[in-house]
Amino acid sequence: MWGIHAGSHGEASSQFLEGNCIAVGWKKCGDLSALPPDREAYKNKVAETYPDYKRGAIPVYAGVLFRFCHEMQVGDLVAYPCKSDKKIYLGRVVGEYKFNSSNVYPNGRTVEWVRSVPRTAFSQGALYEIGSAITLFQLRNYVDEFIAALEGKESKQSAESDTTDVTVGLVADEIEQATRDFILKQLSKDLKGHPFADYVANLLNLMGYHTRVSPPGPDKGIDIVPHKDELGLQPPIIKVQVKSTEGSVGDPETSALFGKVASGEYGLLVTLGTFTKPAIQFAETKANLRLIDGEEVVSLTLQYYEKLDSRYKGILPLKQVYIPQAIDEDSDE
Repeated sequence: MWGIHAGSHGEASSQFLEGNCIAVGWKKCGDLSALPPDREAYKNKVAETYPDYKRGAIPVYAGVLFRFCHEMQVGDLVAYPCKSDKKIYLGRVVGEYKFNSSNVYPNGRTVEWVRSVPRTAFSQGALYEIGSAITLFQLRNYVDEFIAALEGKESKQSAESDTTDVTVGLVADEIEQATRDFILKQLSKDLKGHPFADYVANLLNLMGYHTRVSPPGPDKGIDIVPHKDELGLQPPIIKVQVKSTEGSVGDPETSALFGKVASGEYGLLVTLGTFTKPAIQFAETKANLRLIDGEEVVSLTLQYYEKLDSRYKGILPLKQVYIPQAIDEDSDE
């Protein structure tokens, strides 16, 4: 069973429903039946036709076209979530691939639409799966629920109330994890080396600290010195070292930083990666040494995101949304 979208704003919706078909774009590629049934041929065609596309996007777009032309078969089932009427249209592919340059989306297949079902009839997990960011994709996790809807039946999952639907919590967790992964990936990619020290200094500023950041180059192991007063004269003195690596920071680095921390001072080691067990055990024995790994950097980023410097919001474009939260029936809250 396939899921398909009619454009980011539903541009091809009328073509789908009035023309009893499904279709994909990339009109400039022409009739795809002229290409050999080979993924590399499709990649080459997309790259040649759209030279401005980013390199990583070419296999994705070529994959959509290849699946539509060769992997999809007559008799396959299809689900189309319509943005305009908030229904999910369910049908069966009844035609082979055809190219029609007069259509909004020229690469098409005839479909017999069997049933349209309101989105509210589906579990949150099914809605999340059908909301894939890819134009054409296979439905796997909730395919039974979509088939039940196509047959006019009510699946067990979609029949459950919002408060007991186990997919609500799963979807919320997936969205949150995807956001955290995005933040960590962007920080690792765009803030390698000294720029990461500036970023950590910005977070410390938002926590109420004034900061002095060492200039690029040899820093003798100390990247940032945060302090509570503007002149940096009042204790406590904090010495911060940052690591933009995605790997593990071990005991040698942790011990080296602590060796630069005098009596009455504090040490802080921040990394985008993780800490080895010996490093964590070493820090646990030192009351004036603190470790912050990549996961905690992400948590701090989310906590202080609204106040982040605009240059960092440009690197981490996020939008505040509300997501459903499953209710724990065993909880007193």
